[in-house]
Parts: sequence; structure tokens; C-alpha cells
Amino acid sequence: MRTSIWLVRHGQTRNNLERRYQGRGDSPLTAYGQRQIDALAARLKRIPFTVAIVSPAPRTQQTAQGILAGRRGMTVRLDGRWAEVDHGRWEGLTYKEVLERYPDEVRARWSQGINGRAQGGESLAEAYARIAEAWRVLLRDYAGGRVLVVTHATPIQLVLCESFGLAPGRHWHWRVDLGSITCLDIYPSGVITRVINEVPRLCEGQA
Repeated sequence: MRTSIWLVRHGQTRNNLERRYQGRGDSPLTAYGQRQIDALAARLKRIPFTVAIVSPAPRTQQTAQGILAGRRGMTVRLDGRWAEVDHGRWEGLTYKEVLERYPDEVRARWSQGINGRAQGGESLAEAYARIAEAWRVLLRDYAGGRVLVVTHATPIQLVLCESFGLAPGRHWHWRVDLGSITCLDIYPSGVITRVINEVPRLCEGQA
């Protein structure tokens, strides 16, 4: 029995464009981000998904709505376990701004590895625990299905680490671009990679 999981990162937002920390916070999709969603919808239109699991962030909900537009009878479930890492008081700031405002906190966070966190935020270890749980629940509850998961870069990176036996601290080895698709086929004997970080070409007539 095969379970196919299609992991999608949301389209570009203004914070992404300005290279600002964006975890539990949000910002509007850019025009380019909307074109990315249109391209994702075109790429995935022939995939008969059983269910869609979506991070509660507005950017992921908008991405899911674009992909699923026109489909009938689709079950869509919001699940906070698929949220991006919470950056605490670094949310909405650039790295340069964080360095200027909280230099001691920056040094402390990076020196602590996966257990480091911004004040009021979440460590990578904590994020890994909730995402690994969400992954196990998904595989249990939707075995044999085709599942769309609309989420963020870090959850996709951590799922890849979990699937291929890498420590969560090595998540940075996986590049996950905005508007990208990663698909894993899960068999009882193991995981087969269909695509990782496929970025669909913008639809004809788009810049």
C-alpha cells in the first residue's frame, strides 16, 4: 500500500521579499506569490487528493484555496502542528535588525544549536517534536491516500530529515523554495522520493 504525500510551501509574501523573519506572524502575498499559486494549481490539478492538511497561517490558507479551487468534496483540515517555527520577538525583523537590537540573544541562540530560541519564540527541537508527531498522525490516519500538505519551509525540511534518518539540526541541507512541491511515496518498506523542491514554471502569459 502506498501513501503519497504532496508537501507544498506557500507563495511569496512581502516579508519573504524583504527577507524578514516570518513564522507565526504573516504578511500579504505579493503579486508574484499569487502567480506562484496559480502555477501550483496548474501543476497539481490532475492529482486526486484525498484530503488537504493546511497550516493555519493566512499565506498557507490562501495557497491551499488557490490549489483546490473548483474541487468538490475535498476535506480541508487546519492543523497548527504544521505551522512555521515561531521566531518570537524577531518576527517581522530582518537579520540585520535583529543583530542591532538583540546581539547577545543572537549569540546565545546560535550557540545552543537546535535548543536555541528567540525570546518568546520556539526552538528547532520543539518544532521538530510537533512536526514529527503531525507526520506520524498523518501516515496513520490517511494510509493509502493522496494527501496535500500546505505548509512552510522548516516543516518540509524536518519531514525530510525524519524520513531519511537525518538529525533535525541538519535540516538546512534541504532547499525548499517558495511555491515549491516535494512529494514522498510512503511504502511499508520505506520512502521513495518523487520530487523535492520542484518549482512549477509560471503559467503562460505570466511574467
